[in-house]
Order: sequence, then C-alpha cells, then structure tokens
Amino acid sequence: MRVPLSWLREYVDLPAGESGRDVAAKLIGLGLEVETVDRLGADLKGPLVVGQVLAVEELTEFKKPIRYCQVDVGDANGTGEPQNIVCGARNFEEGDKVVVILPGGVLPGGFEIAARKTYGKTSEGMICSARELGMGDDHDGIIVLPIEAEVGADAIELLGLVDEVLDIAVTPDRGYCLSLRGVAREAAIAYGIPLRDPALLDVPAANAYGYPVAVDDADGCRRFVARTVIGIDPSAPSPLWLQRRVQMAGMRPISLAVDITNYVMLEIGQPLHAYDRARLDGTITVRRAHAGEKLRTLDGVERILDREDLLITDASGAIGLAGVMGGATTEIGIDTTDIVIEAANFDPVAIARTARRHKLGSEASRRFERGVDPEAARAAAQRAVDLLVLLGGEGAVAEAGVTEVDAPREPVRIGIAADHPARVAGVPYAPETVAQRLQEVGCTVEGIDALTVTPPTWRPDLTDPNDLAEEVIRLEGYDAVPSALPQVPAGRGLTAGQRLRRRVGRALAADGYNEVLDYPFVGDAVFDGFGLDASDPRRMTVKLVNPISDEEPGLRTTMLPGLLGALRRNVGRGNTDVALFEGGLVFHPKAERPVAPRLPVDRRPTDAELASLAAALPEQPYHVAAVLAGEREPAGWWGAGRRASWADAVEAARTVAAAAGVELTVRQGQYAPWHPGRCAELVVGDTVVGHAGELHPRVVKALQLPERTCAMELNLDALTAGLEGGENHAVSGHIGSFPIATQDVALVVDAEVSAAAVEAALRDGAGALLESLRLFDVFTGEQIGEGRKSLAYALRFRAADRTLTVEEATAARDAAVALAAERTGAVLRGA
Repeated sequence: MRVPLSWLREYVDLPAGESGRDVAAKLIGLGLEVETVDRLGADLKGPLVVGQVLAVEELTEFKKPIRYCQVDVGDANGTGEPQNIVCGARNFEEGDKVVVILPGGVLPGGFEIAARKTYGKTSEGMICSARELGMGDDHDGIIVLPIEAEVGADAIELLGLVDEVLDIAVTPDRGYCLSLRGVAREAAIAYGIPLRDPALLDVPAANAYGYPVAVDDADGCRRFVARTVIGIDPSAPSPLWLQRRVQMAGMRPISLAVDITNYVMLEIGQPLHAYDRARLDGTITVRRAHAGEKLRTLDGVERILDREDLLITDASGAIGLAGVMGGATTEIGIDTTDIVIEAANFDPVAIARTARRHKLGSEASRRFERGVDPEAARAAAQRAVDLLVLLGGEGAVAEAGVTEVDAPREPVRIGIAADHPARVAGVPYAPETVAQRLQEVGCTVEGIDALTVTPPTWRPDLTDPNDLAEEVIRLEGYDAVPSALPQVPAGRGLTAGQRLRRRVGRALAADGYNEVLDYPFVGDAVFDGFGLDASDPRRMTVKLVNPISDEEPGLRTTMLPGLLGALRRNVGRGNTDVALFEGGLVFHPKAERPVAPRLPVDRRPTDAELASLAAALPEQPYHVAAVLAGEREPAGWWGAGRRASWADAVEAARTVAAAAGVELTVRQGQYAPWHPGRCAELVVGDTVVGHAGELHPRVVKALQLPERTCAMELNLDALTAGLEGGENHAVSGHIGSFPIATQDVALVVDAEVSAAAVEAALRDGAGALLESLRLFDVFTGEQIGEGRKSLAYALRFRAADRTLTVEEATAARDAAVALAAERTGAVLRGA
C-alpha cells in the first residue's frame, strides 16, 4: 500500500515538521512493515509554471514533425513576454494550458534546462509530459491542463509533484491498512492524536426505490449496497488532484467513474464497482456459477467458470466475478451517463479461491481476501456518489433510491483476563492500560479483571485472547519487551542416524562429489523420460494441493530427477566434468490414505492424535544418490585422463556402504533408467537396497544429458536396517596387531555366472579368518575356452589373537574354493 504523506495529513494532524521517515519510524514501532519512503520531486527545481499555447508553427523540413510554439507564461519569466519553445509532441493545440519548465529549472533525474538552439530555432524551455515530471511511466504526450488553470501559476503545487510516499507491505492480518483510513488510524495511535474518519458520513437509510438486488448466497455475500447517479457528463475529466493521488498510490488514472471508485477504495478500503445502468438487464443477483458458464472479464479474456466462483449476474447472465473483476458487457464507456455503484462485502475465502483459480489477482481481491469492514460499504457508496455528483458535470444527480441487502451476523465477543498480555510478554501492564489500548484499536471493552472484548468490524483477525494480547504488546512497544534467552536443557548430541548421514556425506565429498540440494518436486514428464512403465510404483506420487509449478505437482519417489537436472544445468554452463550427490527423503503414498487430523494449538497433542497424524503421512525413506559425467580423472603431465564410467557409480555405492559399516553385494541387474547391460543391483543380505551404473542412451537423449552419464541411488534406511537398533555405530575398520596372510585364487566359471555369486561363495567358505576379498582380474580367451571366464581374487586372512600359519591360511582358502565349486561350478585355473 502506497500512502502519500499529504493525503495522510487530511485525516491526522501530524506535527508540521514530521517527515516521511519520521512517520515511517512511528508506524514500524507499531508493527507495520514500511519498506521504503519515496521522496517524489526531491530533485525537481523550478521555475515550473502553467503556460498557454498562443501559436504553433509547423517545421516540416525535418524527418519527424517538429513544432515551434509561442507560450504565454505570465510574469513567471520576469518579462511578461511569450516563451519560444521547440516541441515534438502533437497532442495539444493553440489555446491549451500546458506545463512549462523555464531555463534554470531542473527536471527529475538531474536534467537541467537551458535556452539552446535546436532544429534551427532557439528553444527557451520545455513543454513537459507526465513521464518527464516523474508522475508515472505512461507517456500519452504533453500534459494538457484544465482551462481554469491560471497562467503563470506554480505547476509544482498545482500537480502535487513534491511529496513523500510510504510504501507499506501489508501483512494478511492487517488488511484494514490497505487504505488511507486504516493507516491513518495507526498513525493517530502512534502520535496520540484524534483521527478524522473518512467513513463517518451521513448516509440515507435503505428504501424500496433503489436498483433491484437479490443475494442468493448469503454466505458468499454478507452485504450488498447499490446507489445510482444519473446525468453524468461522459466527457467530464478527473480533476488533477484526484488523478495525482491515484497515481501516487500506484494506480493509473483512466476515467472519472473508474478513478472515483479507485480513489474511494484507497481512501476507505472498500472496493467498489461501477456499472453502466443502460447495459444492465434487470435485477442484479449474487450467486454461484453454473458448470460450464462463461464470462468475458474487463481484461478481454473469456473465462470458463467453476461452480465455486461467486458471480454478479443480471437477466443476461454473468456480468462480473464478485470481488475480483467486472465483466465487459456492463463496462463504463465513453457515452455512459447513468451509473450504478456497487459496494458489497464478500467472503474472503471465496474471493481468494476465485482469484487463484483464474490467476486473476486485482486490487479488489487483494483487499477482500484479507477481510473488508462490512460497515464501510454504506459510507464508501455514499462517498462515491458525492464525488460523482460533484465532479460529473452540472446535470449529475444522485437518485433517492438506496438498496441494501444485509445478512447480519452476531459480533465476536472474546473473554480475556486483564493480566493475559502481561503473562504473554513478561512485562507488567496495568488493567487500565490493557483496556485503553484495546479501545484505541476500536474494541469495546467491558469488565475490570475479567474483560469481555468486542473487536471492531474492520478487524476480522481478532478472534482469540492471544490476538488481543498482541495488540496491547505492539501498541505498548515491542522494544519494551525484554530479551530473555530460553533455558535450553543440555543436549545429547547428534542421533545415530544424523552421525551416519554426516559420515556418508563426508565420504562422498572426500571422493570428489559435490553436494547439492534440489526441490523435492516431480512431474510425469521426467518419468516419461526415464522410460518407466505405467505400473511402475515410482509413478505413484503424493500430489500437492497447491504446487509451485503445475508441471511438477508431486513429491519425489526417487532422488535422480533433481540431481540430473542439476547436472544438466552445470554442463550447460560449461562445467563439463561433474560429480554430484544428494541425500534426502523420498515419498511413497500408502495404499490406504486416511485423512490427517487437525491438531490443536492450545495444548500438546495426545499420543493417539500424533499416532493418527503419523498414520496419514506417506512412507518417507532416506535415500542417497550420486550422478557423474565427463572426466573422472583429468589428463595432465602425469598421463592420460579417464572418463567417468559405470564402475565409478558402483564405487560410490561402495563408499556409502563402507561409511555405514555394511558389506554390500554387487550383482548384475536391470532397472530403469539404467542401461540393461551396465546396471548393478546393490544388495544387503537378500534385500535390494539400490542400483548403480550407466543410464540408458534413450534416457540420456530424452533428458538432454551428456553421453555415458552414470548414476547411483541407495535406500540408506534399508541399507542399515539390519544393524543393531536400525542404525550403525561403527566409524572405521579395525587395524589388526598381527600380520596378514594373502592368498590369490583364479577360478574358471561359465560366462553367465556372476562375479557376485562367486564372491559370496568364497566369503561363506573362507569363514571368520577372512578379512577382505577383492576381485582384481577378469580374463576371457582361447586358453579358458568358449563361454568361460576367469575371475581372480585376492583373499586377505588375519586372526585377532595370533599370527596365522601357512597351513591355516591355505586351509581357509581351500574351503572357500570348495564352496565356490559346489555352488557355482568354479574350477581352479590351471588345475
């Protein structure tokens, strides 16, 4: 809300020397968010005067039309002689009154004016447009003043060019401050001076002669006031003072009727709408939309309406989206003489939903969805009628009919102990102070120690004792509330799960991966790119009611979409060698989806309430994922580099498992979006906990990724599920005190036998003495035979209490080979 200081002074007698910054400081002290104080015209220097165009000479010898004007500026130039001014604008004629800046003046932006020769003529000043004077961005040409403007008068004062404007960010609970009336009330409290309420007007009582109105939805429309003004001069312009105030408040002057409705909305806070009575067809009715009903709004867009949309209609159908935007069929035109003014009070929730549904926010909806004073409708309609009669020409007359359809509601009454604000703030407030502060905001207060408070109609946000306590505390001053740090009990450090996640992150970072944090939102497009089947459980997402983007309405079921998007952005910006990782929750909806309860805020929820809330939440396992592209090892003087491959993705999974202290089994698998021949299935025991490898070429192409992009994803919760307490407490492996015994073994197996199966057999057969097992060579060739392969393993044996003998190490090796032969048909190479 932009509040001109000169306008604010009409309702509050601010001290004469108070600047905009002084007023802003006072309002900030009351809790309003004053973002800026704009000093309009601070660098504007006169002489800037009213001039009258006496003669215009057209200079046609140039590429663009130029006019050489004689302008009467009275005695402003000290001689009384006309000024000769060169001007390129063509929207004025001889006899028009214009704004002239004379030599020696300075326009906004530090543009100094001097007499100078141009287009073969000497120009003694400038005829000004609105943009040149800093009045707005609209450039409709030169400002043409009303004929009654006095030649030679000070145009700075006439146009109100020097002022200060407070730009206030109004929070949702202070909708009443979206008006001069509301801000003036706060300023009056801050300075302890009376308020001249612009809504205190003499309003005639409702009668049966007004324009007919019917409200079919009393819940959506609490009050509807209609007034009629006839005989308006369609050519009557908005006066300069009104245009200027609307401009300074951030709106664009359009026409007299529209400017008056905007002015009254800014002044009192009640949005208005003006209808051309000649275009209305019968009774104005407020109702909900029918399915498939359409409306062309004032912005020229034809909208398909929803059943929940609240409409203004007549016999012809919909003529406006209630509280949001009017319809084109009853728009005020250049020939409108009779106007019906609407001042209504609509349900905030209905208006907010309509505005968001149609992506059609407006100044009116912004106010309605924060709550508008229902008692302001009569005053706002009367104020608009008065201005239309005053400014609409000699024939403008207000009809005697006054329409008011009202659905009264019981006022809110709140019980509060007089010492409640003191207990909330920890600052003693006398009962008299509490009552006085509540009365200052407009509340009616009854009682002494136990108060019964009735909030004013313009404060729908005051609904419980804590709201009232906040009012007392803010008016007494937040700076008076002492700062006291809460007594925090001694901490118990990180949980086992937190320590595990930190170890995993440090391990991957040490391997050269950079951690990223992505939005947890996905859409069907990325699953299509992954090539997932329609039945794939990863397509079953938890849908958001209000997603940030309609293209990503679900919560992620895999970490890869966000990571691959981050990889693509990095590569697109020239970082061709990328290794990224991320840890976070994924979300899987349950088969049964109970409705989550609304938990209380005035007490701690019960265990049963918390359990029912947890039961309604989706499954949320913690995943760790990594992606790679480009070079894994750069080339240099030390030798050739190496591109990232599927093996690096598998090694990233081993790194995570090692940080968790878990033995990971790697075997061949097939799982989208990985390449079917370069996909590793990651297993702990009999549980598949993740996959790693190279992405399928079709996926790489669909997602516009670098060739041979690799990825890994692990379910960290499943990885550590078998550990004691579900979490791992080991940090690093044990360093033995006795020497190690190394035995190498090369086994020949059929080509279809996986290395993982052979490795598992060797581990089981070797027994407790086996410390580690590593595959260091795979060989195929004529020496082995067609359809066969050789797998070479390094086995490391160690005992915790003695030095192993050669016989003991050999026996353990032979037992391992024997079990491998039994399970996989392995044969010692060369045997």
